[in-house]
Amino acid sequence: MTTSSTDSIQKTFLKYQHVFVFLAPLLFIMSVYFVAPTPADADAGYWLEYWWLFIFFLVGATIVNTVGISGSALFVPFLIFIFPLLTGETLDSQTLVKIGLISESFGLSSSALAFIQYGLVDRKLALSLVLGAVPFVVAGALLSFVIPAPLFHALLGIALIAASALLFKADLGHEEPGAAGDDEAEVSADGGDLPNDDDKLGPAGVETAEDGTVTRVDRDGDDYSYSRGGWLERFGNYSIGGVFQGLAGFGVGELGIISMLRTNVPVRVAIGTNHIVVALTAVLASLVHVFGGAVVPGAHSLDLASTRWDMVVWTVPATVTGGQIAPYVSAAIDTSRIKKGVGVLFAVIAVALFLMASGAF
Repeated sequence: MTTSSTDSIQKTFLKYQHVFVFLAPLLFIMSVYFVAPTPADADAGYWLEYWWLFIFFLVGATIVNTVGISGSALFVPFLIFIFPLLTGETLDSQTLVKIGLISESFGLSSSALAFIQYGLVDRKLALSLVLGAVPFVVAGALLSFVIPAPLFHALLGIALIAASALLFKADLGHEEPGAAGDDEAEVSADGGDLPNDDDKLGPAGVETAEDGTVTRVDRDGDDYSYSRGGWLERFGNYSIGGVFQGLAGFGVGELGIISMLRTNVPVRVAIGTNHIVVALTAVLASLVHVFGGAVVPGAHSLDLASTRWDMVVWTVPATVTGGQIAPYVSAAIDTSRIKKGVGVLFAVIAVALFLMASGAF
């Protein structure tokens, strides 16, 4: 297959990615309904009882995907603190893990494709970060079988407090996009000042100068200029975050985005790129959590028969929808508000984790 054919297929897929994305949860729900092991007395009431979770997970998925962090960072605290207040039912840890992993996987994949379509993902940067984080994610996931939950909840809470403080102190003056459509910098495929690639949607493109400066144009015509330098700081944050990603299901996105912002990656590009890193490391962590129990003595394993299918049939389509909305919210909201929102969100999550570690809930 020629390069032009590959580019054409990629462009077509991205153009209609929302169709494929929304088919995925539909197929998932059909598979759950007809194939998944459900209670023998499962009736209409069983499937409809938790319809309201769609609203909460839609809002949560939109928030986490807008700022580029792991869905479990909100979903798990919600299921631990809010869900019991609304239902009087407390979910065990294995149920929390399964609901969080299933929902997050769909939501992150949806949002990652949407950000790629929007032109806000540096795939070269994302690939290097994923490859660097892999051994730490695997190590963290294996450690999760032997480290007590209160310990790593407390450690992650400390990490998020630090990340919140760093975010508020970070100089984000570089984050505003340029106006690629103005008279001084026009997007053009015929010798213009900014890149415009035929295999991308809209007036989008990317090029790297000899000095390493990257110029990126999104599908709206906004341009971003940055460097991929700062590898050492990013490696440090993503390695630490990778360990926590394996331990608790989130952490690499929360700490990783800080390193990209601090190394002058524009905030919208950082958010989009972080989606790829979080999505792939979340899938990897999930696989280790599912199959790692077979090699770690006394470890738990995930039992499909005990999965709360009556809940995930609502949370999965909610996270997919939120993932598709997120890039437009990210582009529409002023980036200073995003920065403040992420900082506050980290602090709130950290408090929740400290409460979990202390046994208060």
